[in-house]
Amino acid sequence: MTTLRIDGRAACVPGSATILEAARGLGIEIPTLCHIPGLEAHGGCRVCMVEVEGSKTGFMPACATPVAEGMVVRTDSPGAVAMRKAVLEMILAEHPSDCFNCKKSGACALHEYCHIHGVVKVETGLEKKFRKPDVSHPFFNFDPDKCILCGKCVRTCESLQCSGVIGFAGRGRSARVAPDWGFSFGASSCVSCGNCVAACPVGALMPRERHFPGYSYVKRTRTICPYCGVGCSIELLTSGGRVVGVDPADGPANKGLLCVKGRFAYSFVNHPERLTKPLVRRDGVLVEASWDEALGRVVDAFLRTRDGKGPGSKAAEGEGEGAVPRGPHAIAGLSSARCTNEENYLFQKLYRLAGHTNNIDHCARLCHASTVTGLATTLGSGAMTDPIEGIDLQDVIFVTGSNTTETHPVIGSRIKRAVKRGATLIVADPRRTELAGLASIHLELKPGTNVALYNAMAAVIVDEELWNKEFVETRTEDFDSWAKALADWSPERGAEVCGVAAEDIRRAARLYAKAERAGIFYAMGVTQHSSGTDGVMCLSNLALACGKLGRPGCGINPLRGQNNVQGACDMGCLPGDLPGYRKTSDPAALAAFSEAWGVPLSSERGLTSTEILDRAAEGGIGFLHIMGENPVLSEPDSNHVLHALGKVGFLVVQDIFPTETSALADIVLPAACFAEKDGTFTNTERRVQRVRKALGAPGEAKEDLDILATILGRLGFSQTEAGKSADASASFDAVVSVDASASFDTVVSTDAGAVFDEMAALVPQYRGISYARLEGDGIQWPCPDASHPGTPILHVDRMTRGKGLFVHAAWHPPRESEDDEYPVVFTTGRNLYQYHTRTMTGRIDGLTRIAGEHYVEIHPETAALYGLAGGDRATIASRRGSLETIVRTRASVKRGVAFMPFHYAQAAANLLTNGLALDPMAKIPELKACAVRIGKADSSS
Repeated sequence: MTTLRIDGRAACVPGSATILEAARGLGIEIPTLCHIPGLEAHGGCRVCMVEVEGSKTGFMPACATPVAEGMVVRTDSPGAVAMRKAVLEMILAEHPSDCFNCKKSGACALHEYCHIHGVVKVETGLEKKFRKPDVSHPFFNFDPDKCILCGKCVRTCESLQCSGVIGFAGRGRSARVAPDWGFSFGASSCVSCGNCVAACPVGALMPRERHFPGYSYVKRTRTICPYCGVGCSIELLTSGGRVVGVDPADGPANKGLLCVKGRFAYSFVNHPERLTKPLVRRDGVLVEASWDEALGRVVDAFLRTRDGKGPGSKAAEGEGEGAVPRGPHAIAGLSSARCTNEENYLFQKLYRLAGHTNNIDHCARLCHASTVTGLATTLGSGAMTDPIEGIDLQDVIFVTGSNTTETHPVIGSRIKRAVKRGATLIVADPRRTELAGLASIHLELKPGTNVALYNAMAAVIVDEELWNKEFVETRTEDFDSWAKALADWSPERGAEVCGVAAEDIRRAARLYAKAERAGIFYAMGVTQHSSGTDGVMCLSNLALACGKLGRPGCGINPLRGQNNVQGACDMGCLPGDLPGYRKTSDPAALAAFSEAWGVPLSSERGLTSTEILDRAAEGGIGFLHIMGENPVLSEPDSNHVLHALGKVGFLVVQDIFPTETSALADIVLPAACFAEKDGTFTNTERRVQRVRKALGAPGEAKEDLDILATILGRLGFSQTEAGKSADASASFDAVVSVDASASFDTVVSTDAGAVFDEMAALVPQYRGISYARLEGDGIQWPCPDASHPGTPILHVDRMTRGKGLFVHAAWHPPRESEDDEYPVVFTTGRNLYQYHTRTMTGRIDGLTRIAGEHYVEIHPETAALYGLAGGDRATIASRRGSLETIVRTRASVKRGVAFMPFHYAQAAANLLTNGLALDPMAKIPELKACAVRIGKADSSS
């Protein structure tokens, strides 16, 4: 530590700190236009000059000058202020003077510093006149005349985003910032993250939102991005009842960075297609209705199905074919990974409490059900073991089954930064993704062969005695039987099955095992297989064998796909799990919740989402409530889903937009989106974070919590009937105020904080968390009490289950392999510019301009084999259906494989996928591998 004095105040800071960092630690603000925290000092703008006693020149740039013992610094001396003013005058001399017309006004650092220092425009004839603004990009404009050449955009793109799109061109007074060697931003390789826009201290780079009134006229609300599971902190900018912009916030997960969706895909909030009134089906057509009528129909249908009274909606009452199923087993609900923890908690409570059923599930069944099952089996907890910031410490990073830079872009950028500093990257993926292009080893395996690859790597680790003997002996069990089972898995056998080089398998295993700190990152390329749980457990075996758990910079890290899929699991939106992963089959757990809620609960395991649809197709579901999901596009075998939903007795869809699923509903309930509600999300690293309401919902749309609470109220649950709580101070009455005879308008709205308090009292992992504690950077569960700081790293001293369990998994091929009739392996995924089923991103004009067209990617040789070329229209058919789409030839795709994003309803990839191939343990469908044939589409079609 180093001691110095700044403006007469003592500071004690690390010896590596700069004067700027030391001053900010004391709350002393030194102006700077080029500094980026966390990056090496640039020292280009010279606005941060301070007086340093005894230095050769007397003045030094604070951002680039390291502290020294006994140093005496003055930030406000006459000389330092004069130097700053001179620098600002030079910058302003070349800067346009139309500040009143600039929308950066109110957030322009140059304007602020000039105002503070009394610097005014002096006409010198030096004002820059380069060229017209570049308006070619769909999301932002670049005005080179306003650029002050601070270099923040260049260094942000190069060193933080790691895209390297922006640089300097020209010399002297002709110097300018330019993308990709002088091309326009629209024609460049820009990935539209907008981080350069956020970094710009002036108005040179600005969002092109036409409703944006200027920073002086907006309200800022700190909240969490509604897209992937990274959990980036953002500031919603609102004006006139609209969201008019998003700025990144310096949250723990994103550190001030965002991706294209988080930064620019917010205008769906204001979209005219938002659902604003309840819809009911009359004479086969959905028409507007009152809330009173819509919820009355919902409750009547619910009670009819549960209690067997009254006629059905789509099927005739009676016996035999066409009869409406009755009883709790005929009721089901699908909750939402896009809704808050509080909403998901109340959703599952509604169906367990009032429906007496555990037929509750959500989209984790389609993404990380195998993670929950696999890691819970081997470690005791089915969640990411390390914080995102652990990437900064890792020597080796193993990414498998994850196109991270497109599906979790902010984490992808962090991995790219780690590679730049010297970390070794191993990627296992059937496509040459961006990270695969940066990897030391790319294992281009055939889809469906993950287990074979991991077993072959494990065999190398065991055979060459690279395993961590002390860790294995003290903290694991069943190592010997697992190691013995690997005897048949030589790298040569793994190479034969996977289609990769045996030597690459050896190299990957050695690099991972020998690293001091190594992390595994995976996503749906591992989980969405009939062997998904086996794949997860095999990755756990690697981490256990090498002792890469419970330490900083290690761990096994599933990357969650949606903003709150971790939270929806935590809240018990699973057919066999109560909140906090307490099993419905556990008598003690069932008794605890039954006592807390005042109603006996069912111990019968419920149906998964795929099983619910299968039972519906057989005519066995009388009432189905879908909140915030679109299974027609997201579930496998879309034709089967359409058939199943068509046979549901009464279908309720609760959403923010009309969807392919809502078109089939009996009742559609308009809901508020993330920007219109309070609550919490839990991100992929188990961090519970606050979501804050920025504006009201459109029209008559209601918050999901209000809708669910009112349904509970209309079902007659009062404080005396369901009011007891594990915490006496968190009564049911605070969660849902009810009067069984009351109309919708007179029911008191639910408070998200009260729901959270009830949940936290019942869920050990959340027990120490409160809204007051979440005002900062959130808390990572488990947090057992109010004095606990949260748990960034799991399994530090012991595994959640006690000792880590080795489980050998035998490899078996995908349930449907290629053959003469269907000779191509079909796999699905996401792309950077769209999200899930495009309910939100499909309504963003800029994203549609960049990636609005459906397509299939195949290797040029595969395309030629079937008479296809890039740009052709092709027909793709499986045993379940067919579609037409546009061919993109990519050498990055493995030969014999076809890759297609599942986002696009016009060519729904899940028409082709295999809904019958399920993981036997997690019941997750095999969305990542089926067999198809490809040919040129009929030109007349």
